[in-house]
Amino acid sequence: MKSQINILRQLQELVLTRDEHFQSGDGSHLDQLNTSISSIQKKLLPQVSAVYERLYAKSHIVTAATTGGCCSVCGMQVPIAQIQQVKLAQHLVSCTSCGRILFEGDVDEPRHIPDKSVTREETKNGISRFSAPELMAVDLGKVSCEESIQVLAKLMEQNKFIENADSLVAAAMQREGVLSTAIGEGVAFPHVRGVEGGGLTLAIGTSKEGIDWDGEKVHIVVLSAIPVAVSAFYLRLMAGLAKCFSKKDVRDSIIESASPEALWKLIVKTTKREIK
Repeated sequence: MKSQINILRQLQELVLTRDEHFQSGDGSHLDQLNTSISSIQKKLLPQVSAVYERLYAKSHIVTAATTGGCCSVCGMQVPIAQIQQVKLAQHLVSCTSCGRILFEGDVDEPRHIPDKSVTREETKNGISRFSAPELMAVDLGKVSCEESIQVLAKLMEQNKFIENADSLVAAAMQREGVLSTAIGEGVAFPHVRGVEGGGLTLAIGTSKEGIDWDGEKVHIVVLSAIPVAVSAFYLRLMAGLAKCFSKKDVRDSIIESASPEALWKLIVKTTKREIK
């Protein structure tokens, strides 16, 4: 049954990728994504497919990792007996609260450091709920797509927002392999879903020279570590940030920021109307 759970996880990621493309893409990859989703769904056993269809009708998030003994989506404590069943993966185990199919996360998966989660500080508002000055990187220089993600992931790790920066980079590159996260106008939103243990976190980097991002030239990179539970909110956040970056003069000012502190102040000012 473990292979079926892995198929469900792959299927969920593709569906959420398609949701992102609806939000920020031009529609050119929808046929490709729909074909991939259909192909993977055919690998499900009939009884598993029936459970998937029932859950999918309610929410596009049908699976959830167990984190700290809880369902990572609804937060409900999972009984110890069920935790053991999840680990064995001999059959599907559903959360008794939200009904999602539970799975045990991999040991080396990137995770948030809960005590550092930027979302736990109630006094924060706007972009400050998801990021911080120490997560800004200016003029990354002549780097590749992967190298830019490495820089931002290391900032998250060094400042104790996440664990396992290398795993975060690997997962982000795997996501890029599904569909590029460059959305045009020199902006890219690389991200990793399933980074549990804390809140959504953003790191932002700039490149005056530009980064070759699957054939596009990218100057602003926004790396996100996303708990599965906030996947729907992330779509709205990404749309808000994309709107903020849609004006050339704003993008130019961001790219020309001389220091992380200056970049942070500009990001806060630029996003204060769109990001509440």
